[in-house]
Amino acid sequence: MPRFLAGRLLHAVAVAWLVSTLVFVFLHVSPVPVERVIGGPRATAETLGRIRGTLGLDEPVLVQYARFMRRLLCGDLGDSYVSGAPVARLIAERLPTTLWLVAGAGVLWFAGGIAIGVLGAARARSVWDRAATVLVLAGLSTPPFVMALALLHLFGGGPFEAGPPLQEHFLQRMVLPWIALASLMVATYTRLTRGAMLDVLGEDYVRTAHAKGLTRRRVVCRHGLRAALAPVVTQLGVDLGALVGSTIVTEKVFGLQGVGQLVYQSIALGDTPVIMGVTLLVTLFVVAANLLVDVGYSALDPRVRPS
Repeated sequence: MPRFLAGRLLHAVAVAWLVSTLVFVFLHVSPVPVERVIGGPRATAETLGRIRGTLGLDEPVLVQYARFMRRLLCGDLGDSYVSGAPVARLIAERLPTTLWLVAGAGVLWFAGGIAIGVLGAARARSVWDRAATVLVLAGLSTPPFVMALALLHLFGGGPFEAGPPLQEHFLQRMVLPWIALASLMVATYTRLTRGAMLDVLGEDYVRTAHAKGLTRRRVVCRHGLRAALAPVVTQLGVDLGALVGSTIVTEKVFGLQGVGQLVYQSIALGDTPVIMGVTLLVTLFVVAANLLVDVGYSALDPRVRPS
């Protein structure tokens, strides 16, 4: 196990380094120069030159890259071009809202998708299974922003005013976003769980468990579900990390001041350091989630336990 963890950590570090390097490269090939974003369209050549000198953009690329990586290792993501505030502080102020949004939606779609998928597989071709299939098709066919607007129209009573939901009326402001964000993923996880369960329930050891006289519930929950959870947990590790940076529409519709809203505003203003900071944050969450998934495999399936 220690060797396995060390290998996965090295892999995670390599992925983080690669993404950081790509972010640095994209910054330097941006069609809009950094100094033009800061100085504005009417800035003179002299002003643009001073901005480049202040930011160190007139130095060799390798020197800039070394300084960029050194600051990242120290947790310094730079300063916003628009407000001048540290990017790390801007993200830290918005991150709790996004984490609550992703965590609540994750619980809904994971628990709901597994429950519906297991029942559909255990009662294959029944009325319940057909109803679950209709639910899957409806969920996959409905874009998240349509679901968000529909929920807001039916239950929200109009657009929310922007504000921190963690301080006032938390549940009232978060339940609808949780449902809107989880609606598509519930359908995906239902389909994934049902397919995995059908494959597992056809295995020889499951038929042997039935032949020994075990109840159907015990066979499905103890023998079938545990083996079928491996692909579902894999997908969960990817989705939870990626959703940190993909909540823009949900936060915009419900007026949540999270990371997604910060990205939306930064893209509109051309605030590159903030966009880069959020990109690196999402990378960190994806890498960490997949590392936890790899470690969790040993608990779900003893056959994949590293020696």
